[in-house]
Amino acid sequence: MSDWTLDRYCAEILTQTDLLRSLVKDADPTVHVSTCPEWNLGQLLRHVSGAHRWVETIVRSRATEQVPEDQVNDVFHYGDKDMAVVDAWLAEGARLLTDHLTEAGPDTRVWTVVPDQPIVFWARRMLFETVVHRADAARTVGARYEVDAAVARDGLDEWMGFGTVPEAYDPTDAEPLLGAGRTLCFRATDDPSGEWRVDLTGDVPRWRRGGGDAAVTVRGPVAELLLLVYGRPVDERTEIHGERALLDLWLKRTGLWLHE
Repeated sequence: MSDWTLDRYCAEILTQTDLLRSLVKDADPTVHVSTCPEWNLGQLLRHVSGAHRWVETIVRSRATEQVPEDQVNDVFHYGDKDMAVVDAWLAEGARLLTDHLTEAGPDTRVWTVVPDQPIVFWARRMLFETVVHRADAARTVGARYEVDAAVARDGLDEWMGFGTVPEAYDPTDAEPLLGAGRTLCFRATDDPSGEWRVDLTGDVPRWRRGGGDAAVTVRGPVAELLLLVYGRPVDERTEIHGERALLDLWLKRTGLWLHE
């Protein structure tokens, strides 16, 4: 788990939400989002705030079982024409989430989608829900997208952890993830601390910070590496060397739980 504190995550959620709000304040909410093709921009923003409000409900109610996700994905009934309304919705959702996380405190336990995690799991998850969808919004409105290296590094650490959940390496899968010679390395070209090695040669996946030879190596800016693992288009500064099929399989398996 991350060494970030709950308070740090909450502060960063508010920062990222404010950056998102600033990005879209003059945008057309009906414009199509190419990286989330089922949504327009207004629906994307409703999804982000819906995710915040879903987790806020889990935390506020101290839920011990899964809470219905209608707030997250039921965005199609919104016919937003006024971005000011969406902006207020975003701001309120982020504040409700962070207020209830702070009130609950780090020792409170609630249901988590990856079982038996501390409450900071949700703060971290909602931070990167916001960070990645901010990239979607930036691409939609033609704006530049940047992420602080420390934030992007923690997002990649989180993703690496997803690769260790059992669903990612189920030995009964027709195309097994684990096997001899299966290693991956990710190297950030703009961040000396940004290097990750994934080892799939044992009985379970393992990862660590650091480099080394690998069957497939990905090099690029740390923000672009974060977008890559989330299946977003990356720019020409990102290079992939070696077994692309292994990278694609690992990305698919590590992202399975996001689509449950």
